[in-house]
Amino acid sequence: MTWLARICAGRIFFALVFTTYSAALPLLKTDWNMSAGQAGLVQSAWHAGYLISLFAVGFAADRHGAKKTYLVGSVLAGVSALMFAFFANGFASGLILHGFTGLCSGASYTPGLTLVAERFTSHHRGRAMGWFLAAASLGYGLSLLLSGILMPHLGWRGSFIVTASGPFVGMLISFWTLRETPNVVHPHDHQLAAILALRAVWRNRPAMLLIWAYVFHAWELLGLWAWLPAYLAASIAQKGALTIQAAGAGALLTALTYITSMSGSIGGGALSDRWGRTRTILWGACLSLACSFTFGWMMALPLWVLVAIAAIYNMTAIADSSIYSTALTELVPPHHLGAAYALRSLLGFGAGIISPWVFGLVLDWAQGEPLRSETMAWGLAWTALGAGAVFGPLMTVLLRGKPEAQKMAGGKG
Repeated sequence: MTWLARICAGRIFFALVFTTYSAALPLLKTDWNMSAGQAGLVQSAWHAGYLISLFAVGFAADRHGAKKTYLVGSVLAGVSALMFAFFANGFASGLILHGFTGLCSGASYTPGLTLVAERFTSHHRGRAMGWFLAAASLGYGLSLLLSGILMPHLGWRGSFIVTASGPFVGMLISFWTLRETPNVVHPHDHQLAAILALRAVWRNRPAMLLIWAYVFHAWELLGLWAWLPAYLAASIAQKGALTIQAAGAGALLTALTYITSMSGSIGGGALSDRWGRTRTILWGACLSLACSFTFGWMMALPLWVLVAIAAIYNMTAIADSSIYSTALTELVPPHHLGAAYALRSLLGFGAGIISPWVFGLVLDWAQGEPLRSETMAWGLAWTALGAGAVFGPLMTVLLRGKPEAQKMAGGKG
């Protein structure tokens, strides 16, 4: 098994806890007596914790090396996941413990990206990044698949406990994979404080245009991941009460769309090596926007059609994810890469904190007086994701006109 395959395998197991809450969300709304806004807020707590984690580990990787940061974080991820699985029992405890799990989970992402960037040259980096992010999509899909199978038999807590064991497996794989990988600490001026590194990235206009494009991308993608299982479950249960079987089926069908979305990550990264970073980003962003503005209004369509469109939506929404990570390595110097990833995470996951909550607020509003329309509620909620993401392609077009952008992907732009 190659180094990349092993690091991707570890990423799969770390990702098993990322979507278990989304899978159980329709049931937890009832069991924990939550409104849609509160349910979205618990998901937002994960993103808030994850944001803080990514911001911190970016600087830790710069100072102590990506390998060391990655391995320490993997231990914390395993402990926090089991705490949430065993002790969350209501809105307040779910909010705190889900946020804490997110806080301990960031080291498997940005330090992992840095490890991949250090391992591969620019001509092959996009494809390698694509495989790394595709591994996460597979983990999300397997998480939902396990949840869908286990919830009808073990309940939501049983499925939480099973998936929470994933990070421990990821930790073991990571220690084995990286045992001979050097811990690289890029030389830099030790007098340069973190705030100065951030300032250097902030003044790097091409890098900031890419980061802002990522922010609007994150608004759409993280809202999609939070609410897709609940939407499919609601579609299944249109003619009756929402049951644990409907919630399980929604999770299983969402898992199918996550697994098919792997081709988006891999294909997007590979195409960006061939066609250029900005061109591929634009294609992915515009296609996913078309889905955001139409998907919520399709609730009455046959289920197989809805799932097929959801798969396309997931595929296009994630197609440009690996490209943002790859392009950033080509726009900032190596000793500022951790700071760049930290700033991108702060802004991007900041948007990801807000979008699931806003989605839930729109859903509550449209399901109440005076509208009281299920289809209208879901349609407006998904449209809110598109409205927040529409500025992403504009940032990419502005980046495309910069001389620095033309040097990315070996001169393909």
